[in-house]
Amino acid sequence: MYLFDIIVLIDDDPINNLINKRLIKKLEISPQVEEFLEAEKALSFIKDLPPSTKMLALVDINMPVMNGWDFLLQYAPMVVNREDKIIMLSSSIDFQDRQKSKKFSYVNGFIEKPLTPEKLEKLLQ
Repeated sequence: MYLFDIIVLIDDDPINNLINKRLIKKLEISPQVEEFLEAEKALSFIKDLPPSTKMLALVDINMPVMNGWDFLLQYAPMVVNREDKIIMLSSSIDFQDRQKSKKFSYVNGFIEKPLTPEKLEKLLQ
């Protein structure tokens, strides 16, 4: 039984996406993992998902063009009737980033890279 219908990885580093995708597939928490190097393309994809889709998004903070914070600001009004889980996944060790993520009611957690099975399972409990 899968926890999510789809997991969306949003990170401008293709190596991180590849590693995270393999880890998620190994954990068998979703049958589908989509990766995006650009937050704008991820927003467009998410917007077109059926409202009943159980989605988990792992969002990097530091990306060119649209960063993770900008993604969150554009995400909120776009998906009013959804119950997605969003986790910030960042190399930032800045306490202020962790605190800032808590200001978004629809952000369910903050994980410092690298993603590990233990970190992910802890947040999903």
